Amino acid sequence: MTPTVQAFFHEPTFTVSYLVSDPGSRKAAVIDPVLDFDAKSGRTGYKSADGILAAAARSGAEITWILETHVHADHLTAAAYLKEKTGGIIGIGAAVSDVQRFFKPVFNAVDLEADGRQFDRLFADGDRFAIGALEAQVMHTPGHTPACISYLIGDAVFIGDTLFMPDYGTARCDFPGGSARKLYRSIRRLLALPPETRMFLCHDYKAPGRDHFVWETTVAIQRAKNLHIHDGVEEAEFVAMREARDKTLDMPALIIPSIQVNMRTGQMPAADSNGTVYLRLPLNRL
Repeated sequence: MTPTVQAFFHEPTFTVSYLVSDPGSRKAAVIDPVLDFDAKSGRTGYKSADGILAAAARSGAEITWILETHVHADHLTAAAYLKEKTGGIIGIGAAVSDVQRFFKPVFNAVDLEADGRQFDRLFADGDRFAIGALEAQVMHTPGHTPACISYLIGDAVFIGDTLFMPDYGTARCDFPGGSARKLYRSIRRLLALPPETRMFLCHDYKAPGRDHFVWETTVAIQRAKNLHIHDGVEEAEFVAMREARDKTLDMPALIIPSIQVNMRTGQMPAADSNGTVYLRLPLNRL
């Protein structure tokens, strides 16, 4: 079946969120929602998430799932807010516990149980679930992080940060538990899907020479044109390129607030004794 897909681009973080609906039943999932966050003032907002809710209301869609492809390091998630508004089930890959175990001591997150229990559904590779009459299948696609998963829903696959548009390449692999070798194998698995499969990306940064943002492509186009991993690129070649490139990259601007919030499903840490919520800035740890 063919899901109805609406994209929502958050230009401050170059993130794309999706509302994926079953045309018949109008049941829907939100994938990788963004919580607005101004790092300069420390203020949060819900304009982006409310835009998704408004679009769902206009189309008569009922949000039953809130799906994360991984613990993002470049934006804060609005999953907890959307759950509060819709009652949707928050899902993520079961290996989220690996991410939590690494970052719990970094942030001294004593309140955090590092076993994924904060999420409603922990997905393993091959798990299947329903969005109305649509069958969704989970593919564990590690490499960018150990917990990355992709969602194959009808003729569309939502691939998080594995691949970018063909003219931009692939995701970094230098986060804790990341692996260029694993990313290569995950991408080859995605590229073994039928050529006409629609691929929806989590980010776009406008490659040099392109003046507009794009976030949808196909398996066939990626196999033919992706500048990092088109057909013919061998594993050793890719690993050498990716590891060398990663050494030149800066840390994501929002990694410190993002990880603290996203490993808690979008919930903030508990308020301090004065009633104010604080995020921690660990010195010399990352």
